[in-house]
Amino acid sequence: MDEKKGVRSRSHSVLIENREKVTITGVVDVDSFDEASVVLVTDYGFITLHGQDLHINKLNLEEGQLIVEGEIIALQYSDSDGMSGKGSGIFSRLFR
Repeated sequence: MDEKKGVRSRSHSVLIENREKVTITGVVDVDSFDEASVVLVTDYGFITLHGQDLHINKLNLEEGQLIVEGEIIALQYSDSDGMSGKGSGIFSRLFR
């Protein structure tokens, strides 16, 4: 997101199905993930997904789509202030 202009380049949505599957659009990067949490970067800030036995089933950064399955406990938004910046996620570091 362009902080000065407030321009958001992608639309964003979250769909949680039966607390077992979450589909998120507008994903820019995955900052970190393990079986207990997934931290995502979007144009609207960071999303932290908490759960158990979490598995990333689909990640398409070109389309901005992520599908995670497992037991969903919580989903939390946070601003990017004080957190790692756009483009510094695990996948960005792997594919440099």
